[in-house]
This record gives sequence, structure tokens and C-alpha cells, in this order.
Amino acid sequence: MAKTPPKKATPPKTAAPATPAASPLTLLSDLSNAVAVSGDEGAVRQIVLEAIKDLVDDVKVDALGNVLAVKKGTGRERVLVAAHMDEVGFMVSDIDADGLVRFETVGGVDENTLLGKPVLIGAKRVPGIVGHAPIHLLSVDQRSVPTKARQMRIDLGANSAEAAKKLVRLGDRGAFATEFAEVGPSVRGKALDDRLGCATLIELLHGEPYPFELHAAFTVQEEVGLRGAQVAGYATDPACAFVLDCTPASDLPAPNPNKENTLYNVKLGLGPALYVMDRATISDQRLVRYLQDTADKAAIPFQLRQPGAGGTDAGAIHTVRKGVPSVSMSVPGRYLHGPATIARTADWRHSVALMRAALENWSSKVLKR
Repeated sequence: MAKTPPKKATPPKTAAPATPAASPLTLLSDLSNAVAVSGDEGAVRQIVLEAIKDLVDDVKVDALGNVLAVKKGTGRERVLVAAHMDEVGFMVSDIDADGLVRFETVGGVDENTLLGKPVLIGAKRVPGIVGHAPIHLLSVDQRSVPTKARQMRIDLGANSAEAAKKLVRLGDRGAFATEFAEVGPSVRGKALDDRLGCATLIELLHGEPYPFELHAAFTVQEEVGLRGAQVAGYATDPACAFVLDCTPASDLPAPNPNKENTLYNVKLGLGPALYVMDRATISDQRLVRYLQDTADKAAIPFQLRQPGAGGTDAGAIHTVRKGVPSVSMSVPGRYLHGPATIARTADWRHSVALMRAALENWSSKVLKR
């Protein structure tokens, strides 16, 4: 008796990486150039609200400033996809008599990258330069000691405290003044952690309804403790959550030339990075496998992020209420938390394609144990 040949697996609806919809790089540029340091995310929030107003069935801004949007689907199950709007930066803490501005860092700013960098301060985007005594005036011993942020000042060009106070005030946020640009196969800009995630989430709101109710959360204050995500996760009460972020790439020489950099294994050009564990979350294995299987079937490149340091909004979301199965996916980027990040455009496009394929082919069976 002849054997019945095995059935071929049904291919997913999305069979290949897709280019994000209309003018995605223009949107990403606007998001990157906006100044939205933790706790003052208004500039990015306005861009997001304008971009999604015709794509969702409901949208609101909660008490902390999160943008919570709902795109109704063909099923009633709730799935949360989140990305954070805030960036690391500075806050004006005092103004000296000579008009120089003291500041505190907000989030994990790399102090080694501060000196000499142009910055923008406050809602009026007042330009300034982060300064310190020039190398000519430092002793040999002083040159060998890293300069701390508390020793630096922001120079607005003002010659008195009174003049400086007409430009900025205590509590004003500031960020690097880097302008977004396309550089060959890459994009370069400030705050691509996590404006890449925000742009991805906006792209995912385009198109036909998903087989569930999509809850999109553009969160606040991720860089200072995942605060907005905790509120958004509780309010949404989803069946599961996907978190979109940007993660450090480890494809540069190690800080110690005699020791390999083993903290991260992520590299540019190999596709989005799927998390298995970080400092704040052990990713749900069912969701990790689902993303891997989806990528394999759709021929979308991806990489697994080495367990270790760092964390995303998933760290707060997965512990709310009775627990939320969660996983993070990030675009790799170089030089995060500094004046500029470089990421491969293809990695971002593959992130959009993989997440869209995963959402379009979603089934509650994924979460069956």
C-alpha cells in the first residue's frame, strides 16, 4: 500500500521582507530629530499622534503621557506591541553667574562622548555646546582623568546669568543636536534608541486588521526605569506583548584589545535581534520560538541576542497583573546613548517585515503549553 505523502507546511501570509509604507525614512528622520528626553516626550508624542490618527480605531494619552492606540481586528484577543518615545539627555540644574549652564544627565548618557558636542535645550531648541577647560590648560595628570559631567557646562553664548535665564530655565531638557541622515546602506541619527521602534510600530498600524485587537503603546520614561511601560501594560491587560527597541551592536574592537568583548554578540547587517534574556526579562520561550519560526518560513534574517545586560520595556510589562508573556526584538545600532547612532536600513526593514508576518499569522495556539 502506497504511503500518503506528508502535507507541505502552509506558507505564512507574508513571504518576504517588505519595505515599510509611504515615506518611512522621512518619518524616522522627524522622530530622530525631535528632542524628547525622558519626562518631556511631547515633541515625539505629537509626531506619533499625527502619524497614526487615521490608522487606528481609538487613541488616547494617559496620565503619564503614554500614547495608547487600538486597532480593532477580526478577533477579540488583545496583543500589545510597545516602543518607547523617550531618549537620554540632560536637564538644566543651575546657571552660573557667567551664564554657563550646569546640568544633570537623564538616563544612561555616555559621559565620554559629551565634550565639545552641540546640544539643543528646551522647547525653543536653544543651541549650546558642552564645554570644559581646553586641553591646553590641563596638567598632564588632569588629562589622564576622565572628565565627569558635573565638571562640564553648557555654553549658550550668554555672558551673564540674566542673559542665560532668558534662554533656558531650570528643569529644561536638552539633547544632542545631531541631524538624521542616510549614509550609504545605513541611517545615522540621535535617539534611534528607540525612534526606530516607534517608526516600526507606526508602520505596523498600516494595512488590514490583524486576527486580534492590536494595542500599540508608545511609552514614556523607559530610559529612567521602564515607568511608562508598567502603566501601559497594566491598562492594556494583553494576552502577550512584543517590545520593539534598539540594542547595542558589538562589532567594533573591544575596549581592551587583549580581551574579546563578550557582553553582546549582536552585529549590524544580520537582521533584527531577538532577546532570550536580559537584565530585566527572561523572554517567553513560546514567543521566541514563534518569531524564529516565522522568520525562517518568510526567509527573513535574524539573530539571537546574547543573554546578559540591558533591558527593555518588557521588563515592566511582563510582571503586571497576573503576568504577561513577553519578548523583545531590537534593531542593532552602534554608539547608543551618545550623540549619534548608526544602524543598517535593511535591519530595520527586516524588523518591520518580521513583526508584521508574526502579527498577521498570529494564533492563540502560540501560547498553548
